[in-house]
Amino acid sequence: MSRTTLDTPSTAPDAHAPLSHGLKQRHLSMIALGGVIGAGLFVGSGAGIAAAGPSIVIAYAVSGLLVMLVMRMLGEMSAAYPSSGSFSAHAERAIGPWAGFTAGWSFWVLLCTAVGLEGIGAAKIVTGWLPGTPEWAWVALFMVVLCVANLAAVKNFGEFEFWFAALKVGAISLFLVLGVLAVAGVLPGTDSPGTSNLTGQGGFLPHGSEGLVVGLLASVFAYGGLETVTIAAAESQNPVQGVARAVRTAMWRIALFYIGSMAVIVTLVPWDSKEVVEKGPYVAALDHLGIPGAGQLMNVVVFAALLSAMNANIYGSSRIGYSLVERGQGPKALGRVSAGVPRVAVLVSCVFGFVCVLLSYWRPDDVFPWLLNMIGAVILVVWIFIAVSQLLLRRRVEREAPEKLVVRMWLFPALTWVALAGMAAIFVLMARQPDTRVQLYSTGGMTLFLAAVGYAWQRARAAR
Repeated sequence: MSRTTLDTPSTAPDAHAPLSHGLKQRHLSMIALGGVIGAGLFVGSGAGIAAAGPSIVIAYAVSGLLVMLVMRMLGEMSAAYPSSGSFSAHAERAIGPWAGFTAGWSFWVLLCTAVGLEGIGAAKIVTGWLPGTPEWAWVALFMVVLCVANLAAVKNFGEFEFWFAALKVGAISLFLVLGVLAVAGVLPGTDSPGTSNLTGQGGFLPHGSEGLVVGLLASVFAYGGLETVTIAAAESQNPVQGVARAVRTAMWRIALFYIGSMAVIVTLVPWDSKEVVEKGPYVAALDHLGIPGAGQLMNVVVFAALLSAMNANIYGSSRIGYSLVERGQGPKALGRVSAGVPRVAVLVSCVFGFVCVLLSYWRPDDVFPWLLNMIGAVILVVWIFIAVSQLLLRRRVEREAPEKLVVRMWLFPALTWVALAGMAAIFVLMARQPDTRVQLYSTGGMTLFLAAVGYAWQRARAAR
């Protein structure tokens, strides 16, 4: 099979797909807006603050710039070729079927595993409210509810995400307003901390450059989930317009929600406060302000963020699986569609996620950590496929269909190469850290295995 196979109308992914187009523009807009406010920001940022101290703001700014470039590249390709396969379909079109196979199935494993992890996180919050109740039962309940919602119709996914995202956006916006008022010293009952928390407790870089590196690595993986909007766009009423609007507003959303909130937190709360890790940075900051019930209210928001991430990952994994099957790169059963929904793919994704949950109880010391390490650097692998695909596809689109370049990568090809250099630097930094080194090697092993299988599959199909 040639690498240009996807350029022919007869085999273009989603060219005759029976998926519905039930997502409205308001759904897509809120998915794009809420997609940047993920569980990684609410839950995972505490460890980054503990490692980097106040310099976590720099870490999030640097990784945020990289993410902006990746989203711009992905937006360019997704606006030109809307597909439920997103970057996987773009990699196949640009590089070859083996690349689409590798990017797609590695991301599918990542999303399915993340469904289980987010379910465990949400269950821990509920058991804190209702002590004595079993965590696994809550995870099962969340899984069943969200699975049923995704099985029914794509608009159900859109509605769930619309209201989840509205809650997250409202909560973090209120948090930023209260935080800025507190930093300025105009919030009743609070005094401005000035720069004491930024320069005290060891200074702005309390653990030196090594701490900043750890914070940078933590911040990179907190941005995972932004790709969902390009997957969802294929089932919207106006895919091109939806992707273009989402990508063009990505910059201010990342700057405001991620970098802005990190700056507020490390200014208000001492970075080495144990509550930052134990309660989470947002809850710790609100508790520090002494606003009655605010900390618990933020716990509700974190709970909603985890359910939102579960919902988005069930959706994303099912559509990636469906797209792979449509392109002849997976078991045909996953491609069965009923009422516009790939229901078998939804069920398989949910089952895989719940198996991960059971492994966390049955094999917490060997199999489960191995699985977590295996997906540790998948997002970076996906980003590399996105960058290489954009390098190759941009010239082709300019020659063959320039009208499709509704979204254009800034300063092409210079910034694409800058992004690739940034990804290579992150790989080097991961190799230097003992914890992330294991993740790097484990993900590398899975990627090489999938690439070998994908290449063998490609050669077998070409020989028919």
